[in-house]
Amino acid sequence: MFDLPRAAAMIIKRLNAHGHQAYAVGGCVRDSLLGIRPNDWDICTSALPEEMQAIFRDQHVVETGLKHGTLTVVIDHEPYEVTTFRVDGEYTDHRHPDAVTFVTDVREDLARRDFTVNAMAYHPETGLVDAFGGQEDLVAGVIRCVGEPERRFDEDALRILRALRFASTYGFSIEEHTAQAVHTLKATLHGVAAERIRVELGKLLCGKGVGRILRDYHDVITTVLPQLAPMVGFEQHTPFHRYDVWEHTVRGVEAVPPSEVLRLTMLLHDSGKPAAFTMDDNGVGHAHGHQKISRQIAEEVLTALRVDNATHDLVLTLVECHDWPLSTERTLLKRRLNKFGEEALWQLIDVQRADAMGKGTLTVEEIESRIGTIRKALQELIDSKPCVTLKDLAVRGGDLIQVGVGKGKAIGQCLDYLLTEVMAERLDNDRETLLSAAKRWKLEELG
Repeated sequence: MFDLPRAAAMIIKRLNAHGHQAYAVGGCVRDSLLGIRPNDWDICTSALPEEMQAIFRDQHVVETGLKHGTLTVVIDHEPYEVTTFRVDGEYTDHRHPDAVTFVTDVREDLARRDFTVNAMAYHPETGLVDAFGGQEDLVAGVIRCVGEPERRFDEDALRILRALRFASTYGFSIEEHTAQAVHTLKATLHGVAAERIRVELGKLLCGKGVGRILRDYHDVITTVLPQLAPMVGFEQHTPFHRYDVWEHTVRGVEAVPPSEVLRLTMLLHDSGKPAAFTMDDNGVGHAHGHQKISRQIAEEVLTALRVDNATHDLVLTLVECHDWPLSTERTLLKRRLNKFGEEALWQLIDVQRADAMGKGTLTVEEIESRIGTIRKALQELIDSKPCVTLKDLAVRGGDLIQVGVGKGKAIGQCLDYLLTEVMAERLDNDRETLLSAAKRWKLEELG
């Protein structure tokens, strides 16, 4: 169950040899008990910071946060945070303790932590220290605050999103009193930095329990993303959709592969529908132009979250184009490859599958059959190495200059013409064929 890295075991052993307690603590203990390989290993100890510095003077040590008792020991290029047992003072900024007091009892240190499943420590010889029922909550699949939920969330408002994130990641429920405090104190999230919200939201969206969290805690989600509030409960009044906009969105998020790009896309793809909504004389709802409004909302959200440029641009493209027609027709697929590129086109197919799943008007079998045929056709097209970009053409600008097409703007226009004709399969991607077509284009277009 516990497979401590050699370096983590060495750190604990060396601290013990100098008369100090030391344990692996927090997320690495939680994940080990769940049978998940931890991403990193944190150590807590009774040793004071200056004692740790002396003990590890022969190692690469980074003074990560000495006033809070933390330093990082780097062994074989892997960092291990080592922190002195402590209790926290007041959190006047609702994020960080104003001061800490070092203590000698690991249980006092565990008592300051956020959730019971994160408040466990492990020693390779003496075993597990679990003073707050964390192991029991892991077995039950419950996220529960250590002590009073209101106090834990008042100390650090980000813990509200962390509760949702852990519940989503592991498919857990949130204990009743903890859940009540989440709803009650959600407004304190306004004081949390956008970068921290983005990290927690991204992990939340990619969790296996994301659907339940988005349904049960939409008030929290729309606190940090107020642009999405109009979607909740907004009826679509159309035979093409069985659910309101928020439920459709939630089902779409659940149905797409768990990557941040795809899940953000599904969260935002129909965000413009309430603003675009109209109802005709027959009582049928329409949302013409919602794609562009959704893109505008998505841009506002992604900018506020300060996502990286690559994620920002790709999500905006997928949101605006989420319902562009796709079929097995080769020339259409070539145009889509030209527009999106191979990776993004596969993602667009995933988005359209999830969108269809979220409508509730077709069977899973019908959707999978249609999407499967498109995927097969696209793979066959890609395998044939089609010409879908200028770099795929059998001629270059210099070739066109040599045959007298011209220079500058005319070269670009001619290359675009040739690519269009090749993708439409009206011309073969052959050097001589393209040069002949270029000469004809010059005569027709330039005179």
